[in-house]
Amino acid sequence: MVKKTFKITGMDCDACAKMIELDLEDLGISAKCDYAKKLLEVDLEDGKIEEKEIFSAVTKGGYEIHPE
Repeated sequence: MVKKTFKITGMDCDACAKMIELDLEDLGISAKCDYAKKLLEVDLEDGKIEEKEIFSAVTKGGYEIHPE
């Protein structure tokens, strides 16, 4: 399992962070999003999930995502 960290911008509150977590969970991706730190930590299983899926899910919610 590989941990990746991303910087998230555009969140207004803790509920935004929770929505990102839930959107990723729907894709089978284990994630923890911290509104205060504006960080997203994702656990990736080698070869099963591609970063573009994470970027797509986060941007679809109206947020910006950047590699840490």
